[in-house]
Amino acid sequence: MASLASPPACGRGVVVAALALALAAPAHADTLVDNVNGITLDKDGKLVRFTGLVIDTQGKVKTLLDRKDKRPERPDFKQDGQGKTLIPGLIDAHGHVIGMGFQLMLLDLSDTNSLAEAQAAIRKYAADNPEMPWIIGSGWNQEKWGLGRFPTAADLDAAVPNRPVWLARVDGHAGWANSAAMASAKVTAASKSPEGGRIEMTGGKPSGVFVDAAMSLIDGAKPKPLARDIDRALYLAQQKLLEQGITAIADMGTTIEEWQSYRRAGDKKQLAVRILSYGGDIDNMAIIAGSEPTPWLYDDHLRMVGVKLYLDGALGSRGAWLKAQYSDAAGQKGLPLLTPAQLRNKMVRASMDKFQVAIHAIGDAANAEALDAITDLNADLPGDRRWRIEHAQIIDPVDIPRFASMKVIASMQPVHQTSDRLMAEARLGPDRLKGAYAWRSLEKAGVRLAFGSDTPVESANPFPGLAAAISRTDAKGEPFGGWRPEEVVSRETALDGFTRAAAFAGFAEDRIGTLMPGMRADFLIVDADPMLASPDEIRKMTPLETWIGGYRYYKKSEGATVGR
Repeated sequence: MASLASPPACGRGVVVAALALALAAPAHADTLVDNVNGITLDKDGKLVRFTGLVIDTQGKVKTLLDRKDKRPERPDFKQDGQGKTLIPGLIDAHGHVIGMGFQLMLLDLSDTNSLAEAQAAIRKYAADNPEMPWIIGSGWNQEKWGLGRFPTAADLDAAVPNRPVWLARVDGHAGWANSAAMASAKVTAASKSPEGGRIEMTGGKPSGVFVDAAMSLIDGAKPKPLARDIDRALYLAQQKLLEQGITAIADMGTTIEEWQSYRRAGDKKQLAVRILSYGGDIDNMAIIAGSEPTPWLYDDHLRMVGVKLYLDGALGSRGAWLKAQYSDAAGQKGLPLLTPAQLRNKMVRASMDKFQVAIHAIGDAANAEALDAITDLNADLPGDRRWRIEHAQIIDPVDIPRFASMKVIASMQPVHQTSDRLMAEARLGPDRLKGAYAWRSLEKAGVRLAFGSDTPVESANPFPGLAAAISRTDAKGEPFGGWRPEEVVSRETALDGFTRAAAFAGFAEDRIGTLMPGMRADFLIVDADPMLASPDEIRKMTPLETWIGGYRYYKKSEGATVGR
């Protein structure tokens, strides 16, 4: 990839402020944010309302004030909330920060609705960026296009025949290459699918689509991004997260290069959003953190807490590992990416050094295998493990009680249900949907739900996720009454999933996730009350202000300040 210049103003309505103030600088002494419709959950998940918030010199909540409570007489700084709603900062329990930033920088096909639209976008991007040796991007979705098949290299060659093109599917579990990219990677008809991956074939030749581990065949040939490219991606991702009301995010699959970017940002006082990092497999975990999770760095803005392991692929690329064959692809059950021995060895390796383990499992076979491994190891690895299963999208109902018995956290993304429902019906058939996106069933069984977005697979905007969790409907309000409406959760549970439970899922509940006294003053001022607004109104909600550690990093009329 050609080197990209230092961060410009973000072109999506965010005005970039100068990166000047130091994160180490204290917040205003006894800051008072008053005249608000304040909402938070307490340590037990009960809803608490207040009208004023006092912040101490360390950027922590000092006091919650009711209407009758006496206000500080001479606060150093006072803001009139004008009756607007104030809620805790929202936490994305599962995202990919640098991937999100690169989506803002590179070719993004997520808004395309047909192959022809995608080809036009690719052709234009190539013409607008003649200096780029490879055209790199993401976001394609053959299901959304109604294509009825995977796209092919020939489809890409029709748009850009003379430069390598490599585009990740929207879920990141398949890639689409043109003929020039396959030639650069020396992929031929004789190339073999690696373990845990699949080269899609047409007429005895690679078709241009590479699933899961097979993506490495092309990834190894493309130019690697420079450090300044990764730094720019982080900058743009933070701007967007602040604009969308995300004050903390669990970064799932951090590489050493990404961690170094986070450290450079922290050293320069440019790390605004709190990042809970999970190393991308054991190698990254070990080289980043060493023999144990890192301490909190940069005034509680960065910590490596655990490791992310991939057990299967995604439903859209038919890489999710199922117990029975796909209803729309006879003979295919998906791809386990680790053997039982490999999974357990990695879990033991991480757990012995007190790293938390987060296992990506989408299909019902993958979820069952993850639970089997946790069952096998739990007795020999005592302590507060907080095992996490990421996505937990398709679960055999008989396995749901096992989540509770092993105290496994279900880290789920409500927006996936609205995006995937038609595809899930096709992939699984009507008889296997009972355990699909089963939030309420898990909650009733006693499972802790942590909610996120999986950005950049989906937008990081948490408000459509909150709306989906309480309605099981999409942006059009479809289907009427909700898809499998028995799986909706309450408004309190939805808010909890994006705040208190998301913090708990990352061992951060002692400092973020609620606005009770002593907690970090991370909060949003928003334009509606999520406890009263309709799902459609919640979906359209936008932060008016985003505060982290008692400092306002974003105001809608002014834009985002990434540094202090």
